[in-house]
Amino acid sequence: MRDTEETGLDFPREWIEFPDPDDSDTIVRADLTWLLSRWTCIFGQGCPGIDAENPDDGCCVHGAFFTEADDEERVRKAAAKLTPETWQNYRADYADVVVDDTLADDDGVEQPARKTATVDGACVFHNRPGFSGGMGCALHAQALRDGVHPLKYKPEVCWQVPVKRDYSTVERADGSVAEITWIGEFDRRAWGAGGHDFDWWCASAPSAHVGAQPVYRSYEAELIELIGKGAYAKLAELCAERERIGQLAVHPATRKALPLTVAPRPSS
Repeated sequence: MRDTEETGLDFPREWIEFPDPDDSDTIVRADLTWLLSRWTCIFGQGCPGIDAENPDDGCCVHGAFFTEADDEERVRKAAAKLTPETWQNYRADYADVVVDDTLADDDGVEQPARKTATVDGACVFHNRPGFSGGMGCALHAQALRDGVHPLKYKPEVCWQVPVKRDYSTVERADGSVAEITWIGEFDRRAWGAGGHDFDWWCASAPSAHVGAQPVYRSYEAELIELIGKGAYAKLAELCAERERIGQLAVHPATRKALPLTVAPRPSS
């Protein structure tokens, strides 16, 4: 099993902000420390999982909450493509795939919510080791078979994490108002109080900061989906320039994992 060491949650971070090229009323604020980190998903490659007793289930142990009706509808259509040969927990009736639950809103008030069902302690779409159709998310595998990006089939939370998108509004001194889109790290706190109960979380773990590319490159498709093509192009330009110059605040998990390859400094 891989080392389950994690770095702390509080450390210096670099942020960049820029006007959204496609929306003059929106400002994008992005965490360069996270986007230039070498985090990568290591599911099936030594991931110890968020539940130590079920390491093969990765972060799929609780099922996935849907963000909205369109999110669920997309998953419903994707699930219809699955068969008993590709989905270990095959359900012919979609009603057996989802359950009603509650989820706390920004004020901590529980609100009705929908989520994927769980089977034996993991998401209904999770194929277990030894299944002839392959281990892992059945929706993810189906997307690859169909030649599309997995974000087209999976619940939003599953393809966004561990990138976190937030929104806020700021009123400037001159009375003008700007909408802020925040792009940052989905750390333990982003899950709410329950995030601190995980036995392990990848965003803070050096064992998961071994990607061949920084997050802003490896997560290009997801970031485009989150902020749009124009904003992503500008973000990538700024990230590349910061990468060239050298970072002031390298993610500590990346620094620990790749001490010889990160944070190049400009020559004097």
